[in-house]
Amino acid sequence: MDHAATLAAFDRQLRNVVRPTLDGGTFERVGPVIRCVSPNPDGWSGIEWSDLNESDADEVIAEQLRYFAERNRAVEWKYYAYDEPADLPDRLRAAGLAPGEEEALMVADVDDVPDFPSPEGIRIVDVSDEDDLLRVKAVHDAVFGGDHTPMIDSMRQRLHTGAVGPVLALAGDEPVCAARVDFHVGTDFASLWGGGTLPEWRGKGIYRAMVSHRARLARARGHRYLRTDALPTSRPILEKMGFVRLTTTVPYTRP
Repeated sequence: MDHAATLAAFDRQLRNVVRPTLDGGTFERVGPVIRCVSPNPDGWSGIEWSDLNESDADEVIAEQLRYFAERNRAVEWKYYAYDEPADLPDRLRAAGLAPGEEEALMVADVDDVPDFPSPEGIRIVDVSDEDDLLRVKAVHDAVFGGDHTPMIDSMRQRLHTGAVGPVLALAGDEPVCAARVDFHVGTDFASLWGGGTLPEWRGKGIYRAMVSHRARLARARGHRYLRTDALPTSRPILEKMGFVRLTTTVPYTRP
């Protein structure tokens, strides 16, 4: 994989582009930023891409924060390590945004992802009905905390379009891991999200099998790359499965 070319394709196809959001909103280009306001107060609103310099960064940041405040929205500024200016993180913090945990943007060619089978006693199923969507929610609520109703509402809306592929790992009839793959139509990329496994079922190869399963789904849809934002806990597994780190990303947020 040509790392620089793949990162440029990611930026061109997924970041620096105006497209519908996952929950019915729309990204919009406003001068040097692309922003999103979710129609759902609990949905994702923020800045996906920016092209700032030292002379305009502070003014643009303040303007965008005012915009979201006037609409009573929490805001996330999605910062990537190659974004300019070089001191953008300092400027975001000075404007009142708090940094979250650093994640690695990891990408793999779908043809390079090994085909790992499900562990003994585990079966992976593609989600297609309401009962399974509620089981996905239950796993995410248990693993990550909080209420994932907005995420499930978005999946429900997109299932019939084929834009998302939720999956469950079952031990008998018990859901033990849940995840999804988003298919970015018209691009080379599909995105992996979730992959939450109940604590007592970790370390058995379930997460690895779920990645392989979603790679097969993406390959069948004609996508070349899988991307994910990986925390330190999942990076070693992904690296062994052919993923490479292209850069890092940090969410800067204000409630």
